[in-house]
Amino acid sequence: MAEAEGNSESVGTVVVAGAANLAIAVAKLVAGIVSGSAAMLSEAAHSVADTTTEVLLYLALRRGARPADVRHPFGYGKESYVWAFLAALFTFVAGAGFAITHGVTTILVHEHSGDYLISYVVLAVSFAIESVSLARAVRQVRGESRRWGTTPRRFLRLTADTTVKAVFLEDSAALIGLLIAGVGLGLSQWTGDELFDGVASILIGLLLLVVAAILARSNISLLVGRAVPERLHHEIERELAALPTVDRVDTLLTMQLGPDDILVAAKVDFRDEATGAEIEAAADEAERRLTDRYPEIGYVFLDPTRSLRGSGRHARRTQEEPGPVGDAPLGTAYPGPAGDARPTDGPSGQEADGRD
Repeated sequence: MAEAEGNSESVGTVVVAGAANLAIAVAKLVAGIVSGSAAMLSEAAHSVADTTTEVLLYLALRRGARPADVRHPFGYGKESYVWAFLAALFTFVAGAGFAITHGVTTILVHEHSGDYLISYVVLAVSFAIESVSLARAVRQVRGESRRWGTTPRRFLRLTADTTVKAVFLEDSAALIGLLIAGVGLGLSQWTGDELFDGVASILIGLLLLVVAAILARSNISLLVGRAVPERLHHEIERELAALPTVDRVDTLLTMQLGPDDILVAAKVDFRDEATGAEIEAAADEAERRLTDRYPEIGYVFLDPTRSLRGSGRHARRTQEEPGPVGDAPLGTAYPGPAGDARPTDGPSGQEADGRD
C-alpha cells in the first residue's frame, strides 16, 4: 500500500511539473521571439526540454510499475531507469545544447531588436508557476524524508525514485535559470550590450548540463545494479544472523531492482545440529522478518553453506570494498524503511555515481 501511494504521489508530481513546463515553454517562446532575447529563447528551450523530460518520466513510472511475468520474473522496475536516463539525455542534448549554442551566437553576431517588457512579464509569471511545481516536489521530498527518518538533502541524494529527484532538480534549475535570464536581460538593457544576454544563455545551458549529468549518472548506476548501503547491509545481516538456527552469514548480496524493489541473496551457515525442517522454517522466518521490517525487499534467497572459517577461502563481501559511504560499491538509492530509517542513516542507498 505504501509503495502504491508513493508511486501515485510521484505520478502527480510529474504531471504537475509537466503541465507547468508546457505552459511556461509557450510563454517564453513567444517572449523570446518578440523581444529577440537569447536568454529568453534559451529559457524556452529549457522549458521544452523539461516538458519532454516529464513525459519520459511519466513513462518511467508507468512502465516500471508493471508486475512481474514469466519473461521478467523480477518485474520491470529497472525499465523506469531507462526512461529516466533518456530524459536526462534529452535535457543534455536539446536544452543545454541549444542554450549554449544560441548564447555564443548572440555574443558574436546578434543585436537585440525587441521590447524588454514582455520578457520581464513572462519571467515573473514563469517564476510563480515554477514555484508551485517545485513546492509540490519539496512537499513530497519532505514527507518521504520524515517517513524514513532522514534529512531531505540525504533523501534526494540517495533515493531510488529518480523521477522525484529529476523533478526537484529540474524545477530548482528552472528557478535559477529564470533569475539568470532576468539578470542578463537587465544588464543588457542597462548597458546596451548584448554580451550579458548571451552570457546568461550560456550559463543556463551549463546549468542544464550539470542537472543532466547528475541524473544520467544516477540512472546509470541503478541500471547497472546497485546494492543497498553498507549500514543497511549490516542491518539485514544482523536480522539473518539473529535467527536461532543460523551460525553465521558468510555472504550477503543485495540489488536494487526498481524504486520499490530489493533483492537479497545470502549464503548462510546453519548450525550443524539443525534439521532440514528447521532450516526451511528459518528461511521462511528470515523472509518474514525482512519483508515486515523492510517492505521494499521483494525477494529473499538463502543458500545453506558450510562455514568458511578455517577453510582458506574468503566470503564475497562486495559491499565492503574500499570507499566512503556514498561510493559505488555500497550504493542503492531507495528511501524505504529498508533505507536508513530507524537504525540506518537515511534512505537506503548511495549513489554509485558519487555524492549527488
